Amino acid sequence: MKVVLTTVKSASVTVDEQLISEIDRGFLLLIGAEKGDSEADVTRLSEKISKLRVFEDSDGKTNLSLADVNGEILAVSQFTLAADVRKGNRPSFTQALEYQEAQILYEFFLKKLRDAGFKTLPGVYGANMAVSSINDGPFTLILRSQNGILT
Repeated sequence: MKVVLTTVKSASVTVDEQLISEIDRGFLLLIGAEKGDSEADVTRLSEKISKLRVFEDSDGKTNLSLADVNGEILAVSQFTLAADVRKGNRPSFTQALEYQEAQILYEFFLKKLRDAGFKTLPGVYGANMAVSSINDGPFTLILRSQNGILT
């Protein structure tokens, strides 16, 4: 499972010109599930995301967590994170987890983040979304878990 995490001043998801979700300061997460991913990967990633200290303190050091800044989460599914671009010029998505299985893991991810006490808003699973953000930094991380272990 892969997650692209970006700190944002604000972020939103719109589908068919209708605002679906909007957050202020926090994390924009792009979540991609691959074949072999499991609830153990979701658990490991959600635990790490919950504790990351990536916001600046009063001394300008990245020392504050999402909870410390009362941040919010916008979590968007993005199967294209499973793309393989090694051959040719057209990405292959054969490593992407099947639609329904990936949706189950995505919903579980949302639950884990909410259970950790974070306001967590979703995109629309499987929809063509317009995702907007005002990045803060920018500060972007790529997190990956396989078999419940960060890689």
